[in-house]
Amino acid sequence: MCGIVGYTGSKNAVDVLLDGLSSLEYRGYDSAGISVVCGEKLTTIKTKGRLQNLADLIKEQGKPQCHCGIGHTRWATHGEPSDLNAHPHVTEKLSLVHNGIIENYQQIKGKLLSQGYEFSSQTDTECAAKLIDSLYSGDPMDTIRKAISQMEGSYAFGIVFADHPDKIYAVRQGSPLIVAKGEGENFIASDVPAILKYTRQYYLIEEKEIAEVSAQEINIYSPEGEKVQKPLLTASWTVEQAQKGGYDHFMLKEIYEQPRALRDTVHPRISDGLPSFEMDDVPEGFFKRFEKISIVACGTAMHAGMLGKALIEKLARIPVETDIASEFRYRNPIMDKTTLVIVISQSGETADTLAALRLAKQHGVTTLAIVNVTGSSIAREADYIIHTYAGPEIAVASTKAYSVQLSVMYMIAIKMALAKQEITTNQARELTSSLMHAIETTEKSILLDEQIKAYIKRYENLNDLFFLGRGLDYALGLEGSLKLKEISYIHCEAYAAGELKHGTISLITDGVPVVALATQEILLPKMVSNIREVRSRGADVLLICKKGMRIDRDVYGEKLELPAIDDLFMPIVGVIPLQLIAYHTAVLRGCDVDKPRNLAKSVTVE
Repeated sequence: MCGIVGYTGSKNAVDVLLDGLSSLEYRGYDSAGISVVCGEKLTTIKTKGRLQNLADLIKEQGKPQCHCGIGHTRWATHGEPSDLNAHPHVTEKLSLVHNGIIENYQQIKGKLLSQGYEFSSQTDTECAAKLIDSLYSGDPMDTIRKAISQMEGSYAFGIVFADHPDKIYAVRQGSPLIVAKGEGENFIASDVPAILKYTRQYYLIEEKEIAEVSAQEINIYSPEGEKVQKPLLTASWTVEQAQKGGYDHFMLKEIYEQPRALRDTVHPRISDGLPSFEMDDVPEGFFKRFEKISIVACGTAMHAGMLGKALIEKLARIPVETDIASEFRYRNPIMDKTTLVIVISQSGETADTLAALRLAKQHGVTTLAIVNVTGSSIAREADYIIHTYAGPEIAVASTKAYSVQLSVMYMIAIKMALAKQEITTNQARELTSSLMHAIETTEKSILLDEQIKAYIKRYENLNDLFFLGRGLDYALGLEGSLKLKEISYIHCEAYAAGELKHGTISLITDGVPVVALATQEILLPKMVSNIREVRSRGADVLLICKKGMRIDRDVYGEKLELPAIDDLFMPIVGVIPLQLIAYHTAVLRGCDVDKPRNLAKSVTVE
């Protein structure tokens, strides 16, 4: 998500920090800043926008001549991109940069407000800085240990203290952080590319370990305060490889990041075992007043919306329409005060979706945006915003952004069902627990990677492919089909399995590949019948089903078994194998995976 760099040594820290941050620009960011320590005085310069803006501001104000400091590029989560929300966050005693999300920051903030602390930003990070300030005893190690014991969530902190002017302190939980060893200088960083210009040797910090870094030495301590001896690693990556975290492509890296992105999006929004959008300023009782939902999106986001429709109608029993944004605008949609229009967009700049949002607002309808970019046009113009914490998506084909959009739709469906009294509080807690379990189970779906890679060798010279599914699997098949089309250039279509016999089955001939999704136990008998229909006409069937399902061996050619969870939540674990099928097929065919032809990451034209 965000980028962290820290330096202590003989060089000018400002130059090294700017250099390191420039190596992390690939991660995506909306503001940047540095703090340096000069003679027990903290100097902080930060600004909204690109790194060049920060460099220009430093030049304008005069470059500090200091040898220890921290820097940060921020991807907004809490609070819009602005100078005030940019990192570092500073008190008289310390300066702090942060990657991750402090889930209980509101409770921490309330406690600090009662102690007389004032806040100037909308961020969770400022709460972390001031909590450490409130506990500071003159001993940074002891203070950091006490502070993190009061925090919930994920974090990678880089901290400098005014009264320890030559040292950087670092600690992590859930977010990556390394400490790098140079000659007479040392570093901290969120990612290897930040330090490759200066050194290739580094230590990995484990959960809740605290690093104390000076120019002369690096000391790493366990959560209990005991000094830890760690192996010194050597990076063998090029800068480009390092940016990809060692993966061959950004798309594969982002597929593997989905468990983390899902946790970051969902966990902060669970309170007392129930979905809560308090952090998004969505008032309690908000969903109760709506009698109709209209979901509007494009492409992959539309597929998340289709699953959202099924979830809301099943759980909350409210009618839901789904519209491709470019069609919504021109069909003169029927909306009134009891309609909620939900727009979904990764970039927040999708032109057709933005136009649909504006149309809804012209009708005086309440709008709710699910976006991944705080400060984007859609985020600014919607009445309410739920920000997804996927972090930057570099590959054009969306993967982790889709998953987090889907997770938000689950939370909305549960919240709405509870507001409408269609489920009890206990049932809502059970559903929320199942959602959390599904998120953890995504790790097991990723383990299917090698099996998928071996299977798709037969897809190298394909011209056509079909996806089949029923119910939730149909919407899932649409997303799988889109992924394969986008990056491998194979013509493929997804069909509701029961519809196939109404014409399209004429395209099934000997050897035609079919990916059959059968993760819904209640629909399994009918789905098996549909699969037999294409098998009897010579289709080469890859069956993707839930582990433990009893399906006769003659129904399929090969089988891929997904981890078994409740039917309702199977799309969360089911999409990952479809993404991997698309990815490995594209690699096999020699396609440009991260930058497929004719496509753009943000579609800003109608």
